[in-house]
Amino acid sequence: MRIAVVGSGYVGLVAGACLADLGHDVQLVDNDGSKVAALQAGQIPIHEEHLPELFRRHHGRQLRFTESLPEAVRNSQAVFVAVGTPPTEQGEADLSYVESVAREISGAIHGYTVIVEKSTVPVYTSDWVRRVMLRNATAADTFDVVSNPEFLREGTAVVDFLYPDRIVIGADNPRSAAVLREIYAPLISGSYYERPDAISGPASAKVPPPLIVTSAKSAELIKHASNAFLAMKISFINAVATICESVGANVEQVCQGIGSDSRIGRRFLNPGIGYGGSCFPKDLMAFRSVARECGYEFRLLDEVMRINEEQRNRFLRKIRNALWTLRGKRLGVLGLAFKGGTDDIRESPAMALVQCLLQEGCQIAAYDPAAAERARGVLNSSVEFVNSPYEAATGADALLILTEWEEFATLDLKRLQKVLKYSIVIDGRNLYDCETMAALGFTYYSVGRPSTVPDSPAENGTAAAGKLTKA
Repeated sequence: MRIAVVGSGYVGLVAGACLADLGHDVQLVDNDGSKVAALQAGQIPIHEEHLPELFRRHHGRQLRFTESLPEAVRNSQAVFVAVGTPPTEQGEADLSYVESVAREISGAIHGYTVIVEKSTVPVYTSDWVRRVMLRNATAADTFDVVSNPEFLREGTAVVDFLYPDRIVIGADNPRSAAVLREIYAPLISGSYYERPDAISGPASAKVPPPLIVTSAKSAELIKHASNAFLAMKISFINAVATICESVGANVEQVCQGIGSDSRIGRRFLNPGIGYGGSCFPKDLMAFRSVARECGYEFRLLDEVMRINEEQRNRFLRKIRNALWTLRGKRLGVLGLAFKGGTDDIRESPAMALVQCLLQEGCQIAAYDPAAAERARGVLNSSVEFVNSPYEAATGADALLILTEWEEFATLDLKRLQKVLKYSIVIDGRNLYDCETMAALGFTYYSVGRPSTVPDSPAENGTAAAGKLTKA
């Protein structure tokens, strides 16, 4: 099919490349000329596994880029709207970009076209898009509006698109639903997975994925409710981790026990420094605003957000407990992105912690495999950006692990101990085994687990036997 994707951000770029890999003819539209020129030159603006491979396959052929939305719409049977919906000061989703696109689409439709909401939007957005288009003299029988929420995780977005847990189509009539079924036919039928050049997926993937057809309003709610529930799981286990620290229990053992229950599951039960990124924070605020407009105070969401904020403050207290005073201390920082596998620093708890530490008068040497350039633009010259974990640790009073990159979980601990000024590691992602760190003589703090305190301090690479104590 001929498809236009409006917006070259994270969702739009991944969706466009994956739709091209399904065999469709895709035009990706952006009103930023410099972005379009960079994409036309083959430059990929985000760090995402498999995206370079899809670019090499389809760039300039089944995946093309343009600034002209009217031209792309006229040539398309479906238009995916993947523009930003940032939060307003009140926490509501700013839908002005969606409205602007709807107005521009109105004057360009040529034949029956399905408008597909791909951006994360609140319930009733499909109604408003339809209303805007009718107000702008678009004939009612020439278009339909469908909600097709994305469930992409940064770092694994291409695999998530091609091997989804489910495909949700929110359509209010059979005609528009049929168009979306045709778009996703290679996945629904399983034919994509039989191709020798198919992107490889996880062994646990449901192939073919289940298709869920709902009303547009239900689909809009599915997206917000899904993200709210996942954020709730993260905050819940962080609250449990706090109790574990108080009583001397190990949150990893607790996670294993409750995650083995098939009704609960192990995924997203990962204690740490809290969630971040471009989705969870803004989606929770938007979902809360929707609930308020409906006359319901969704207080559970307030508590989810409060626990998330408190988790960062608790981690700061761990740093103070380990170092006493912070002014003048040199800290090595591993990780600036909000999660591993991406260069996205939006709402990153790691970035928030670094900024707090800078305000406390700390000197920071930071390393991130992908996000350093983006972070440099925010932190300016306040942080020393280095080229390896060991360079970040060299001469540091303590090493902080703030992002769960795989690289950080396999460090040479003896080498690390030699370059640190003091053998202190404060792990916000629980990447290391407490007993291993104790045996090597590290002072080791993690989240929801007993801390390691050596019998005698270890300095300049001299190991001391450690013991586990209540954090």
